This record gives sequence, C-alpha cells and structure tokens, in this order.
Amino acid sequence: MTGERGDGQPTRHVVVMGVSGAGKTTVARGISEATGLMFAEADEFHSAANVARMRSGVPLDDDARWPWLRDLAAWMAERGAEGRSTVLACSALRRSYRDVLRQGPPSVEFVHLDGSAEVIRDRMSRRAGHYMPASLLESQLATLERAEPDESVLVLDVALGADELVAAAVDGLGLPAATAVGER
Repeated sequence: MTGERGDGQPTRHVVVMGVSGAGKTTVARGISEATGLMFAEADEFHSAANVARMRSGVPLDDDARWPWLRDLAAWMAERGAEGRSTVLACSALRRSYRDVLRQGPPSVEFVHLDGSAEVIRDRMSRRAGHYMPASLLESQLATLERAEPDESVLVLDVALGADELVAAAVDGLGLPAATAVGER
C-alpha cells in the first residue's frame, strides 16, 4: 500500500512555497481544511540553532538547510507510506531545495505564492510572533529561483485574498474536497 490511500488512489503531496510573508502557512492550512490533506509547517522542523540564527537576522546557508530539507522529504515519504496525502508550508526557494523535497514521496506538486515585494513586506510588518524578521525578505528574494518549465509548479499571485488563494490552489491542482477526516 506504499504511496496509496485506502481507496487505492495515489497519495498527493503539495508544497506551498514562497518567501517569508507570502502566506504559505495560511494557504497550506486552508488547503488542508478544504481537502483533508495532512498539514505540516516546515518551520517547525528547523533545529533550535537554525531558529536562533534566523531570529538574530542571519540567513541560513545551504549547510544549515540540507538536513532540514531531507527531514521534510522523509516526513512526506513516511506519510505517503501510511497512505496519507500531505500539504506542507515551506519556502523551497531554490530548484535544488525543491529537488531534495522531490526525493521523498513518489510525486510532489508545488504551489508558488508569488508577487510584489511591497505586498509581502506589508504582510510581514503586520504579523506578530514570527521569528523571521522582515529584514531577511531581501535575502529571500535574492535566493528565490523561479520554477523552470520542467517543474510542476502552480504560480498564484499573493495579491489575492487567502480564501481566493486556497480555492485557486485546490482547483488548479485538481484536489478533491474532504469527504471525512482521515481519508486523504
């Protein structure tokens, strides 16, 4: 049953990606609520050292990211082996990062929340309690590698409201609505 739900259909694994402040967590949670996919926040997989580094305004380097990305890929693969589909809120800014995530379950789809730095900066200034300071937005924008034609990435405009983004993601990926808790 590896990678299949109880109904014999393959599991689905979606990564909602983008820079900090784009709305990844809100949209991924909304997708989870609409479809029953198991939600996870990639930030919760960071080591204490990574969180302390970001909290102090220092961007992570690739050496700090690789173990984190491998843990995320393994989490998706483990859920897939259990027959569970997932939705993950994760920056996944570079192609190489997305490639590591693709090494987990048999198939990973991406939703890129993209848009103007001004809209994202405004959102970041209004949120409370997040360890990622707005000052790191520029480094994230500089790191961002837009999807290449051979990648399966649905790009959505962050200027849309959260409900519109969730609906566009569910529709654009052809995700079925939740029927009962635990079935996806």
